[in-house]
Amino acid sequence: MNQRNYSVMTAVLCWSGMAVMSSLYVTIPLISLFAEMFNITLTQAAATGSVFSLGFAIGCLIYGALSDKYGRKTIILIGLIALTLITLLLGMADHFAWIIALRFVQGAAAATFSPVALAYAVEMFPAEKRVTTIGFISTGFLVAGIVGQLVSSLISQQYGWNTVFYWLAAVYAATSLMIMRLLPKGEIQQAHVSIWAPLKQIGTVFTQKNLVLSYAVALVLLMSFVSMYTVLGNYLSGPDFGLSKQEVLYVRSIGVLGMLISPFAGNLAKRFGVRPVLRGGLCLAIVGLASLGMFSSLPVLIGMSVLFVAGIAISVPSLVSLIGQLGGKSRGIAVSVYTFILFSGTSLGPIVSIHFMKTYSYLITFVLLALVLGFGLLSASLIHRDTPEERGEA
Repeated sequence: MNQRNYSVMTAVLCWSGMAVMSSLYVTIPLISLFAEMFNITLTQAAATGSVFSLGFAIGCLIYGALSDKYGRKTIILIGLIALTLITLLLGMADHFAWIIALRFVQGAAAATFSPVALAYAVEMFPAEKRVTTIGFISTGFLVAGIVGQLVSSLISQQYGWNTVFYWLAAVYAATSLMIMRLLPKGEIQQAHVSIWAPLKQIGTVFTQKNLVLSYAVALVLLMSFVSMYTVLGNYLSGPDFGLSKQEVLYVRSIGVLGMLISPFAGNLAKRFGVRPVLRGGLCLAIVGLASLGMFSSLPVLIGMSVLFVAGIAISVPSLVSLIGQLGGKSRGIAVSVYTFILFSGTSLGPIVSIHFMKTYSYLITFVLLALVLGFGLLSASLIHRDTPEERGEA
């Protein structure tokens, strides 16, 4: 146990994060297909994403506490085995009601990974490697937003939508084995404590002004990420650019370049401090987002989308690290609440962006989304220095 291979552990956590979070995004390319196949509206078909986010957000509040009592690795493994079986059932579903129900349960199962893996990284890695590892895990989460859509689109076009879920189930089974063999177990934090005890700390988390401000940032982070790609897809396939679905997918995939900066957030935080890096990342994202509707040149627009993604990719691991510091002894529940709020924002993203697009031009829509993210920057600017870790309590 003393001979931990941190590079292998980081690679496994990064891969697992990408694999698990891909399930959130795989139904985006399937929305029009579901609408046609089940004779429902596009809004109803889009519920396959929203119910997943809802199940995921609720699960995030529960599993952090369970992992305190039964161990991080145990909860991650049980969740992945459940995720494998549920995803397999999704491929067999032939009624839309079953797809909705199973997507909710799938979201709840997928939530065993994110908050628990972040808490695992905070506990199992030395302080100097922690932010970098969280950066890699966050990169996995973000890359899933593009990989999930890309893989789903390619497989569904070639072999049908059911095969998307069969393929995912196989990936989850393989990932379970990888985690079983390559991740050390770690210590159980509070084996004797009731699983409801950490949930009772939720109230105290919201009495800390700095944590509340951090949660305000979390709410708009992935909301703006999902909103940007929702609007960008419509913008590029509309009369201004007239790109095909395949071409839009290529533009989305280029966004991965912006995500490559995420693992370096740790080095930036060491040099400049976590809060300045968080504010800097938000500034980059706001500039990229606000600029998207201002250019008619496709290469410039792609560049602005990469700048936006880079800003988000710096902000996410910095915010996780900051909340870990601010949470102190309540770190587990603080991170769980963060994940709940982060993915609540994800489920709101399509609703907000579709409303803006219906009401305003693309230029105004992108600027309004940048203003929403500006609320996060304002909140981040109000977080002061006095964190538990800086006082030597963590």
